[in-house]
Amino acid sequence: MTVTAPDHAPVTEVPKSSGTRLVDRVFKMRELAILAVFLVMIAITQAGNSEFLSEQGIKDLLLNATILVLVATGQAMVVITRNVDLSVGSTLGISAFATGLYLQGGGNPVVAVALAVLLGIGFGLLNGLLVSLGQVPALVVTLGTLYIIRGIDSIWVGSRQITAADLPGGFVDFGSGGLSAVPWLAMIALVVLVATAYYLKHYGSGREMYALGSNPEAARLAGIPVRKRILIAYTFCGGLAGLAGAMYLARFGNVDSGTGNGYELTVVSAVVVGGVVFTGGSGSVYGAALGALLLTSINSVLPALGVSSVWVLAINGILLILAIAVDRIVALRVASALKKKSAAARTTAAPVKKGDAGHA
Repeated sequence: MTVTAPDHAPVTEVPKSSGTRLVDRVFKMRELAILAVFLVMIAITQAGNSEFLSEQGIKDLLLNATILVLVATGQAMVVITRNVDLSVGSTLGISAFATGLYLQGGGNPVVAVALAVLLGIGFGLLNGLLVSLGQVPALVVTLGTLYIIRGIDSIWVGSRQITAADLPGGFVDFGSGGLSAVPWLAMIALVVLVATAYYLKHYGSGREMYALGSNPEAARLAGIPVRKRILIAYTFCGGLAGLAGAMYLARFGNVDSGTGNGYELTVVSAVVVGGVVFTGGSGSVYGAALGALLLTSINSVLPALGVSSVWVLAINGILLILAIAVDRIVALRVASALKKKSAAARTTAAPVKKGDAGHA
């Protein structure tokens, strides 16, 4: 007789509750709504300015969004785990200068980009260790590293400035070139975006990040390595911020000590507007990318319509407040719906009488 050992599941699955599924459906609809708003906005602008969607116009639109999409992708993964990284702007700035300094000395562009990514990974690893192992609130940790990295950058860079004339011609050409209206940088960002979304959806460790963000204590009891997942999220976010720094240099060809200053607020706005819930557990990197595309497109749409660019910050703030309000309303309605469902289930459940047990 042959005895077969029972199979063991390699990954502990954390089933989604009906409330989580409802929230996911709502935010998928929200992503479609953001896409619809973006398309309507582009259509109206094109109607008012026929040159807006020229080949160069489309390329500029994509180039403007590329760097923010890349950083928002990494930030979305961190926010999904119920954390935040406020140091991405500083990481972007110091990585851009490090890349430019290396290239200025005659370095290889591919090695320069790799060094920028490694520098970003180092800062992301530092954030992840402080948050996951040190048990320090993410807001406090990353606000501190924001100023630390910015201080290092200011001391290192000083009054120096790297311009396009200091960089290899091929590197600068790559930053502005592309295939017809699609820039090379946008293609890189798209590959990163799709790969990240695939990981979060199809890999157990990616799905565990959603479980962690939804309920950290339940995730811990389910055997999910919480600290390891947080560390991975921060390291990945830092690496993308470093890559974005190299891409920023290729795109603009100009870096100084103020590069990336205040960029973290724009990144967080893009993620939240894109439907990634700030309390964790819901949303997608596609939504974050759409949020980034929407926010950067406003910068192009307003001047094309003859509206002062002063309104850009005000509109971004309004969108952020609306997104947070929508998150809160959805959370309250889901909680109310679950409460009613639970009460209805208790009411309809037939009680077992003592006399019935004897006839069973």
